[in-house]
Amino acid sequence: MTKCFSITASTNWCFKYIFIYSGLRSTFTDLKDGTFMHCWVPRTRKPTRPNVLLIHGFGANPTWQWLSTVRSLAPHFNIYVPELVFFGDSFTTRPERTEAFQAECVKQVMEMNSVDRVMVVGLSYGGFVAYSMASQFKELVERVVICCSGVALEDKDLREGLFPVREVEEAANMLVPRSKEKLKELFGYTFVKPPKVLPSCFLDDFIYEMSAQYAEEKRDLLRSIANGRKLSELPKISQPTLIIWGDQDKIFPLQLAYRLKSHLGEIAQVTTIKETGHACIYEKSKEFHKHLKSFLLKPINDTKVQTSTLPHHRVEENGNQGQVTLVT
Repeated sequence: MTKCFSITASTNWCFKYIFIYSGLRSTFTDLKDGTFMHCWVPRTRKPTRPNVLLIHGFGANPTWQWLSTVRSLAPHFNIYVPELVFFGDSFTTRPERTEAFQAECVKQVMEMNSVDRVMVVGLSYGGFVAYSMASQFKELVERVVICCSGVALEDKDLREGLFPVREVEEAANMLVPRSKEKLKELFGYTFVKPPKVLPSCFLDDFIYEMSAQYAEEKRDLLRSIANGRKLSELPKISQPTLIIWGDQDKIFPLQLAYRLKSHLGEIAQVTTIKETGHACIYEKSKEFHKHLKSFLLKPINDTKVQTSTLPHHRVEENGNQGQVTLVT
């Protein structure tokens, strides 16, 4: 039967319109190496405003993930929202699948848009890319925000039971779902209070629109993340860093936030949002954006960590945050 109406595609069209209404325009960049990148950029860049780069995670298109953030930040910043390679309309014929490659591609897009300084916000898988950008391109990235992203995980975490899965393939089956059951399972891990009613027609439609294209390439991106990963080999970035986390995150447990804070030292601060999970950006949007804007708008000499806000949230490194699963 011919597919004649898509709720997901129609919603995506509406969200794109909101991006346009918020002052953004759609662009395509040919990196001249077999890679093509789609990115939302300011329709008119204002030199007096700071530049902010929003890097999405797995799941829905970035228009879905960053909709409320774009509306919140638009009055204050020049906003850039790329689609990473193998998401949306971005793709490559090259074999690389690492977050370092994704970071290089985004950096080239920034260069071609004459952006020489930017603050980077990475959500989930986007946090891996944001961190890699900060490590590789210190002259470009001036501040970093890591949102519910297991940058500090190690491959041994799977074997030692930090996650309920012991293989990346199990995580990939959930994060790039092929069935309604896996998509429902993903919603259950993502939200503290997942939607109670999820019609089968919507679930099928969502999988078709958001997960079907480049499915194997996306799984390769996941495999690359955990392959041989060790905290001792994670480079330390030097930019002021805000780490935002839902205190009930079942995808990346809260202890990974403090592991990253310990790795980075005084340049990093942790902010937890209570009674939220991996989707804290949705579940408590106003609180999330209050913390985000406070950090991004703060004068550069006033971004040192306030350690007095941390101890009552602290989680021991070997503590158990409950059953979680490795996704991005």
